[in-house]
Amino acid sequence: MRVVGDNVETAVMVTHKALALANEMELDLVEISPNADPPVCKIIDYKKFLYAQKKKQKEIKAKQAKVVVKEIRFGPNTDDHDFQFKLKHARKFLEDGAKVKAYVFFRGRTIVFKERGEILLLRFATELEDIGSVEQMPKLEGKRMTIMFNPKKK
Repeated sequence: MRVVGDNVETAVMVTHKALALANEMELDLVEISPNADPPVCKIIDYKKFLYAQKKKQKEIKAKQAKVVVKEIRFGPNTDDHDFQFKLKHARKFLEDGAKVKAYVFFRGRTIVFKERGEILLLRFATELEDIGSVEQMPKLEGKRMTIMFNPKKK
């Protein structure tokens, strides 16, 4: 196997010699590339390596942007006051940078008012076009018709 490391000169040696060298340095022999010809092993402090890897993963996770999706529920017969109230909440969510998922929930026989639900969601979209962009147009999925909004970049 080929042995590499920080304080080790790169050489091809037998497994038991590589293990003896690692024990002599009080470090671990870790197989890096088993499919290579010959296989590559590295002499490192394995606990320190795991710690550094874990730290990198934590940093990457901290830098990721978290996408928040807020939901707003309507009925097909939602009145104007309720509409304005929910519109105000949707504006606040979009200003805060969250995605908004608005949906009309059809209960029982109200499913016959599909066009009312679609009109309501399209009106909602036109009210929010200055602050958010429509990601997905109204789409009926089972008993609910949904529409998605993304916040516009400033």
